[in-house]
Amino acid sequence: MVRDLRVTLSGLELSNPVIPASGTFGYGEEFKDFYDLDILGSFSFKGTTGEARFGNPTPRIAECEAGMLNSVGLQNPGVEAVISRELPKMREYFHKPVIANVSGFSVEEYAHCCQLLDREEQVGLLEVNISCPNVRHGGMSFGTDPASAAQVVRAVKEVTTKPVYIKLSPNVTDIVAIAKACEEAGADGLSLINTLLGMRIDLRTGKPILANAMGGFSGPAIFPVALRMVYQVSHAVKIPVMGMGGVSTARDVIEMMMAGATAVQVGAANLRDPYACKKIIEDLPREMEALGITALRDIIGKCA
Repeated sequence: MVRDLRVTLSGLELSNPVIPASGTFGYGEEFKDFYDLDILGSFSFKGTTGEARFGNPTPRIAECEAGMLNSVGLQNPGVEAVISRELPKMREYFHKPVIANVSGFSVEEYAHCCQLLDREEQVGLLEVNISCPNVRHGGMSFGTDPASAAQVVRAVKEVTTKPVYIKLSPNVTDIVAIAKACEEAGADGLSLINTLLGMRIDLRTGKPILANAMGGFSGPAIFPVALRMVYQVSHAVKIPVMGMGGVSTARDVIEMMMAGATAVQVGAANLRDPYACKKIIEDLPREMEALGITALRDIIGKCA
């Protein structure tokens, strides 16, 4: 029996739900020589800001049991360079709509970047990362306050025509309240979770391993937390959810979809194994057969 892997995100049909997460796949160029990227459902490219950013000082990466810490600091060439240089190159090796991940340090920056990327034919939907610090309000993340999150959503929706998905931070007391605020402000969908905040200490020096002291914790260790939050949010809103956080196997994808995710992003696994997404996509039909699943769309939110 043929297994149907197709899913639909806000009218955008994907051949399968597997999407490399922003920050772990660059613009795809580093991975194109490993396998045909067109097997992916889509991919979310590197977080883009209004101006070029060098990122945080090194060291930016620290290893952990069952995961990793990163404090890259949104290194990217800026939105104009992405449009003029990266997207044209991408057309040569990826022939499906791509997800444009956008970051910003003010509402105006989010709106500006989204407005420009919305015009690009290759962009299928916009993924707005609201985990960035609001520089005008003491550095608190937009994603930690429902009103601030809603403000970003409204500003972006006013200047775009394509679906807008808001990427939520798990570093909050009540992620459902943030999710509902985004939905009410007009978001077309939600992505969750971003990394958890963590740190490591060098026992020889007694100082943090990361130059920035703290960074984003990702990898298999956070999967149960991500699954819980996807379950909570997907059952509280009526818009689609892209689930992510510690996903590394086909069974993880199925479990995340049963929790309520329509599509599933794979992050840190790509940094450990460049073939991670390829293996997951190839394994999905076998796991579906073993579990008696004919079509993946039928299991979305199956866990009531």
